Amino acid sequence: MSKRLAVAFTGPSNSGKTTLILKVARKLIHERKLKVAIIKHDPKDKAHFDVEGKDSYKFSDTGAEVIVTSPTRTTFFSQQHSELDDMIRLFNDFDILMVEGLKSLPLPRISVFRNHIDNDYIPFMDALATDYSINTQNYDLPKDIDQLDLNDTDAIIEWILQNAKKV
Repeated sequence: MSKRLAVAFTGPSNSGKTTLILKVARKLIHERKLKVAIIKHDPKDKAHFDVEGKDSYKFSDTGAEVIVTSPTRTTFFSQQHSELDDMIRLFNDFDILMVEGLKSLPLPRISVFRNHIDNDYIPFMDALATDYSINTQNYDLPKDIDQLDLNDTDAIIEWILQNAKKV
């Protein structure tokens, strides 16, 4: 029986979301033998599919099932926008679902930042993943936000397993 846990990742462009999801997916699949599904939100409808070097290719290359969603299409044998529940039904069997983007979804959310934290993301985050480029003491962060090391994949996986939402 699959676990069917879901977690979301958010953050500005080039903050390291995709890289983090790739590292987490590879460890979950290859070391923990879990089934992973990934949904990527493409708000500007600019995704290219199965092009080496592009996010959708990198995600597929992990061995995970992948959906890329944008305002005008959902790519997973579907040509219309889908709601989260519809996309989850498409995957059928998974242990961990990771969603990149879609900050309005009611999922536990890890916000990823490098160099500086954008305060607009704070109301949406449950955990903050940063690296040495940010001194979190310089920000007025809510006390209930967990702080994670962007480079400590195992700690991030533990946070996901303890905090992800059953879907």
